[in-house]
Amino acid sequence: MRLTKEKAIDLIKNEDLITLGEMALAKKRELHPKKITTFIVDRNINYTNICCIDCKFCAFYRHKRDDDAYILSFEEIDKKIDELIEIGGTQILFQGGVHPNLKIDFYENLVEHIHKKYPQITIHGFSAPEIDYIAKVSKISIKEVLERLKEKGLSSIPGAGAEILSDRVRDIIAPRKIDTSRWLEIHKTAHQIGMKTTATMMFGTVETIEEIVEHWNLLRELQDETGGFRAFIMWSFQPYNTALYKEGIVTKKTSSNRYLRYLAVARLFLDNFKNIQSSWVTQGSYIGQLALQYGANDLGSTMMEENVVRSAGAQNAMNQQEMIELIKDIGEIPAKRNTAYEILEIFD
Repeated sequence: MRLTKEKAIDLIKNEDLITLGEMALAKKRELHPKKITTFIVDRNINYTNICCIDCKFCAFYRHKRDDDAYILSFEEIDKKIDELIEIGGTQILFQGGVHPNLKIDFYENLVEHIHKKYPQITIHGFSAPEIDYIAKVSKISIKEVLERLKEKGLSSIPGAGAEILSDRVRDIIAPRKIDTSRWLEIHKTAHQIGMKTTATMMFGTVETIEEIVEHWNLLRELQDETGGFRAFIMWSFQPYNTALYKEGIVTKKTSSNRYLRYLAVARLFLDNFKNIQSSWVTQGSYIGQLALQYGANDLGSTMMEENVVRSAGAQNAMNQQEMIELIKDIGEIPAKRNTAYEILEIFD
């Protein structure tokens, strides 16, 4: 029987953490009986840090006239991809700020250049807010943006920009960002043209438990309809250096207990998501490892480069061998995967 919103709220509020972990691990074993835990070797390339949305939770963005504002050249991007290929990487997570002036032709040229020069690299890129703004500034539809980028070599889009799918929350933490219905529409459109995506959640700002569960419910409903989400990734807000912290709206990080509690119930609630990723980048490697006992079956990326969370004060790092050892340490089998969650190599 499917977990209801009411039951999910009750579990978060009232169930003890150990029991939640046992329930989530049992659900994980149903979906992944071979005890294989996956990870991917990729690089997060932020092609620009220029952004006009001014989210209060972000410490990464810059305005066009700021001294440290940038747009990477093709040569700079190529160098980053060359370095990724040298360590066996297969994917770039390609995101920037919402640049006020870059139109669809810029993105087409960029994606085409990478896809033609590095056909072995999967381009997993452009968040829903980026897609939305490209459509607006180019005066074309969301569908046309996605179809044109797909034709040039874009493989899938990440779930960034979801934060909490509650317009009340969004109006406080990112009032100029797309609303809940627009985020869902963009992912639904991607699914309709045969492009897979991932779903995310950033918690720890001003949301309620009820809004967290409603966020999951919206994702579950869309997944029922399209089946287009490959994975769910959840992380905690990193407050330092952000406007939310400076304005006193959020004064501290969320606890690891809270992260594991939400993760476990997410695994139970999102019964139509096969893959849930551990967020070691925000939680640290050992809570990231513990997350594998609380429903996560994927350790995410080795994250050769990460700039956004780092800007807010998180400094965690891990390489492939460290991931393999963490996974083996809990009695599971490490495996390197690609973007589509296909196994490339098992380290048994």
